[in-house]
Amino acid sequence: MAIVFAIACVLLSRWQFGRNEETVAANTLVTHNYNATAVAPATLLPTKSSYIARYEWRPVRMTGEYLTAKQLLVRDRVLGDNPGFEVLVPFKETNGDIFIVDRGWVAIGTKQTAPDYVPPAPTGRVTVTARIQESETVLPGRVAPAGEVSEINLPTVARMVGLKDVYTGAYGLLETESPAPPERPIAAAKPVLDPGPFLSYAFQWILFALAGFGGLAWALRQEYLARNADDPIEQERAAERDRKARKRAPTDAEIEDAQVRGEAQLSGAQLSGAELSGAER
Repeated sequence: MAIVFAIACVLLSRWQFGRNEETVAANTLVTHNYNATAVAPATLLPTKSSYIARYEWRPVRMTGEYLTAKQLLVRDRVLGDNPGFEVLVPFKETNGDIFIVDRGWVAIGTKQTAPDYVPPAPTGRVTVTARIQESETVLPGRVAPAGEVSEINLPTVARMVGLKDVYTGAYGLLETESPAPPERPIAAAKPVLDPGPFLSYAFQWILFALAGFGGLAWALRQEYLARNADDPIEQERAAERDRKARKRAPTDAEIEDAQVRGEAQLSGAQLSGAELSGAER
């Protein structure tokens, strides 16, 4: 049973080591992508409907103009504990391609659900840097009023804005705009790289495997003592253990148990040990 338990623990430990390696690799990729040089969207997205997971958070740079009349709000987006909206604005590149840009977050209104104010996108020729994100999945049963969407599902967004040549596999989280407007929606936060508990769990499973053999050793020892209870040598060893136990100072629990049972008096050696222990405390 100890061997089977140890094998199971080792397999679970290896699984946790694997999870840790995957997390480290994912965090390393995010860090690399976040610090990469910005390129044109077509460099990372070979087709309008493509999305390549290893490019998530990679920056893309575009020059063109915002189609502000086609702006949409994404419902039910939370920043901290505050409900609000993400602001989507189609961006038309100089080559005619349309890339959806998430300009950031705005809070709900003070007297209505819609925002009190949405900082407008800059007009005219603009150079935009944004970070690649994947199109979201449509959740069934969700509805939104005119000018709003429930998810950043790019095929749905493209249909609502009525534009052609729209990238429908990926959109961008706004990083910078040049020239920069006086104000903008609250920018998306940098991804938090959490290594997770997998490495500590892996070592814990190894300790559990060792503990299983420790339990086996204890069980063997107890069975040995039981089988050799009539052995004079073992009887002498047991008596020696009892003598050492009587010489030590009683624990607080033993003193309390003795008081509850109404025992007359502890032995002289035990009482001295208790007084010394109390003085030290």
